[in-house]
Amino acid sequence: MRIVFMGTPDFAVPVLKAAADTGAEIIGVYTQPDRPVGRKQILTPSPVKVYALEQGFPVFQPERIKRKAEVEALEALQPDLILVAAYGQILSQRILDIPPHGCINMHASLLPKFRGAAPIQRAIVAGETVTGITAMQMDAGMDTGAMIRKVEVEITPEDTAETLHDKLAEAAGSLTTCVLKMLEAGEILPLVPQNDDEATYAPMLRREDGLIDWNRSAKEILDQIRGFYPWPGTYTFWNGQKLSIVEAEGTQKTSDSVCPGKVHVEQNCMYIETADAMIRVLRLQLQGKKCMEAKAFLLGNHPDQQILGA
Repeated sequence: MRIVFMGTPDFAVPVLKAAADTGAEIIGVYTQPDRPVGRKQILTPSPVKVYALEQGFPVFQPERIKRKAEVEALEALQPDLILVAAYGQILSQRILDIPPHGCINMHASLLPKFRGAAPIQRAIVAGETVTGITAMQMDAGMDTGAMIRKVEVEITPEDTAETLHDKLAEAAGSLTTCVLKMLEAGEILPLVPQNDDEATYAPMLRREDGLIDWNRSAKEILDQIRGFYPWPGTYTFWNGQKLSIVEAEGTQKTSDSVCPGKVHVEQNCMYIETADAMIRVLRLQLQGKKCMEAKAFLLGNHPDQQILGA
């Protein structure tokens, strides 16, 4: 089977590897153009490009894949299937119509939940305990195509977006193998329409999404901290400075007079009031400083009884 693969971040690499391991012919790998990264803005290739070049796969990096010349170049490759995982560009109907087996996307949620750009982070922030990967036949909508197969992945109380990402990437690779073996065996893929009434959305992350509202419940805030680690991170303000809360845990501690955002320091531990209970801060980072454990932070700072958020 002649496959064109489209993907960009780390998440997509196990999908490409799984496709190659089935014995399929990878005739082209499409990924986003190299982008400037870091303070020095060093032009950096995507993880998919790095892996593809290591394997000797042809790499294509169009700025806009929907341009006429790019579509014609893709048509000339004559793929049997286009396999997609977190590519980062929308495919036109003309592209979707190119391969006989269509375009199959490995989406990091149990569709129709969390359609969109940030399903991994949004699932944790929403308090979900289970998510997964959906193999989907792509159509012109945003993650609206018919579902081929799903695999569930547990979200544990310890999971962050980083750890869940790795579990889902592994699951996506396994599901890719399963779907491609079905195609190679000549099986007709089951196509189950999504129920649009059950759809939820996972919009692209913004830095401001990480701002903590201490008037929310302890669980909601802890889910936000886990879901937005490592990016965009969660933060509040203390004495006019940005204070990032990197890691925290729930407690049974409450206060006689609820004052969301109020800091309590007890036995070298830092607690913050929420709407219903206190959370204990484990790691944090003051603007312009290094990330540190709360105990180390308290050696040089005195936030006790102060209210965060301003």
